[in-house]
Amino acid sequence: MGFAWNARYAENRLENILATELEGKELNLDGRVAALPQGNSSGAKFAFEVDRATLGKDVLDLFPRRIYLSWQPAWRNPQAIPDIIPGQRWKFKSKLKRPYGSLNPFTFDFERWSFHQDFGASGSVRAGELLLDKDIARTEIELRMELMRWHLRKKIRSMLPDDARYVGVLIALVMGDQNAINQDDWQVFNATGIGHLISISGLHVTMLAGVGASFAAFVWRRRTWPLIAPVSKVAAISGFITAFVYAWLAGFQIPAQRTMYMVGVVAFALWTGRNPRSFDIWWWALAFVLLIDPMAPYTPGFWLSFGAVAAILYAMGDSSGLLGIPTGKGLQVHWTLRVAQALREACRVQAVVTLALLPFTLYWFYQVSVVSPLANAFAIPLVSYIVTPLAIIGALLPEFIGRWLMWPAHAAMEYLAIALEWMANWSWSVVWSRQPEWWLLLAAGVGIVYAIRPGDIADTWKRRLLGIAFSVPLFISPFQQLSASRISQGEFRASVLDIGQGTAVLIETKNRRLLYDTGPIQGKKDDAGQRIILPYLRGRGIDHIDRMVISHSDSDHVGGAATLLKHIHFDSMMGSLPSNNPLLKNLQQRRIPNIPCRYGQRWMWDGVEFFIWHPDETTVFSNQHPGKPNEMSCVLEVRNTQSSLWLTGDVEKQGEAKITERLDADMFKVIGARELIFMAPHHGSKTSSSLALLKRLDPDQAFAQNGYRNRYGHPHPDVTARYRGLDIPFYQTPETGFQTWLFKNNAKSSTHFWRHDIKRLWHR
Repeated sequence: MGFAWNARYAENRLENILATELEGKELNLDGRVAALPQGNSSGAKFAFEVDRATLGKDVLDLFPRRIYLSWQPAWRNPQAIPDIIPGQRWKFKSKLKRPYGSLNPFTFDFERWSFHQDFGASGSVRAGELLLDKDIARTEIELRMELMRWHLRKKIRSMLPDDARYVGVLIALVMGDQNAINQDDWQVFNATGIGHLISISGLHVTMLAGVGASFAAFVWRRRTWPLIAPVSKVAAISGFITAFVYAWLAGFQIPAQRTMYMVGVVAFALWTGRNPRSFDIWWWALAFVLLIDPMAPYTPGFWLSFGAVAAILYAMGDSSGLLGIPTGKGLQVHWTLRVAQALREACRVQAVVTLALLPFTLYWFYQVSVVSPLANAFAIPLVSYIVTPLAIIGALLPEFIGRWLMWPAHAAMEYLAIALEWMANWSWSVVWSRQPEWWLLLAAGVGIVYAIRPGDIADTWKRRLLGIAFSVPLFISPFQQLSASRISQGEFRASVLDIGQGTAVLIETKNRRLLYDTGPIQGKKDDAGQRIILPYLRGRGIDHIDRMVISHSDSDHVGGAATLLKHIHFDSMMGSLPSNNPLLKNLQQRRIPNIPCRYGQRWMWDGVEFFIWHPDETTVFSNQHPGKPNEMSCVLEVRNTQSSLWLTGDVEKQGEAKITERLDADMFKVIGARELIFMAPHHGSKTSSSLALLKRLDPDQAFAQNGYRNRYGHPHPDVTARYRGLDIPFYQTPETGFQTWLFKNNAKSSTHFWRHDIKRLWHR
């Protein structure tokens, strides 16, 4: 039954996919805004239900019912876009593409997310006409709730000043919308281990459910109503209704769902005269979550939420009575002893959760916050019992009253953030590690189960420490490298990232690393360094790179450098950059040596030779150099005794002609009969990959890093045909995803593509 349910779930979503022949064409779409939009007047992203789609005069019958649209002001006419409100009916002119995202290890998978959300296409709005300001039927409760969430978010923003930094945090605590939180703040929250609080967590749902149950009990027992139904049953059903409404307001995030179902199971058991065990409640909540959302296990929140509760239920299983005090004896014990016992129990719960979630945290985020227990010790009571209640009550009350509660809530969050930033800046506050292998996770899990088992700690602390010791290999490099493909002397590996319209390649020898280019920048805050390269390096456990090579100054090659310099240690940088480039000033401030890239430079690492073929050795990198930046690209060859890899940046025909001349000289005999892998220059543009250079090098295989359906049309069809005509296999990252090339010393290179057949089914 479970297999059949999941198969049907997948089939419904795979039927909701845009036809390939409609990609990139201007379509007219009539429909409604289907969910809470993200963004503001300078740009918005939102779900859109399509009722009618036309191409010219033709009505399209088979078309995705639900798509994801982005509306940005046109650069030629940068006017603010209108408010996007759930339930509005619009007529849009749009260009769409099938759900596609860059595919790399350890990074966000947009295709999986689109599949989960049932988006059959994504695209941009070219023009829009509002047809109806509100189109919601009385029976459409879900859409009405989305409209209510929109009004609530707008109300919270209006009650605080425009420069209130943590208004996004208050919105997240009230209604689960985390998109307005600054990325810098997220880094602080994650470094201090309180990220679980900055949302509608299970604790907040439980708190609200308790308030709802207590209020119902207070009202119900006033008259003779208990004769109709017992107060306890009315309180239980009221608590569940409160939890249900709050979880719905939160967009049914998994932690909120889990708590809501557990409250519901308890209420059902009370009404039917049952007395379920704690884990029975947990199992029922798990079953409901998986029944409604089979893809929930692909999200970190699923494992962190259910894992934390399971650990608490298991570890505290032998607690007798409240806070370990025998039932009925609580009032006979002095209050100081009760407080001390409560503190001991709270510390034990915090320790249990920290240990139990250690493998999950490392698997999903590759980091562990050392200061998390300390930060949570004061953040949990402050956020849960001061900030959240004030924010919720303030949001529900009339605006002229609610603002007097929102201000102290925001002030409390500001003071908390000051302490958190101070702790996050400690050099030892976070321990980074690579994503653990399955056998390390299994060993650590067994040890943690033994360490947190129920029972008295005083008599068993030595054996519990032994169980905790099973988690130590998660942080020790030799254990981390046991399952990794090791590189021997004279060998090297090239990791070609699926970076979009840009370049980023990581070269690894036995003991050294080189990063060639850092990918594109998108907008003011988004760059490939933050979005793709850094997560990949974190997942690999890499925090040090010996040399960064920047081919030239174009933003699609240097865009992620500034972000990487904040988080990764680089020993040196080599590149073709004008002297006024901001990156050079950044390097100077960090005291990282900068070496201009020129023909003839060479060095050896672990038996692997690196050689620069371009630009000319007489090149002077001034602010007003007459040549195009592309023609100044730093062209790097990496070779061992069997293989040669060429990284070419955006060099074009003029630079390629000079390289060909150098190859015709005595230098070409240095290459010899090695297997040659060639990066198509300038992403396969028409102005590169000249026939003369290709014939001179005669590469065995070639690859290109380019964006899916990019606006430049790279790689150009003529260039693709040229490679095909020369019988050179030509791999493109939009089709292959992340590429790994391993260059052995005694065999031909082996290649691995990350986009497996199961992923390519999405694009057929």
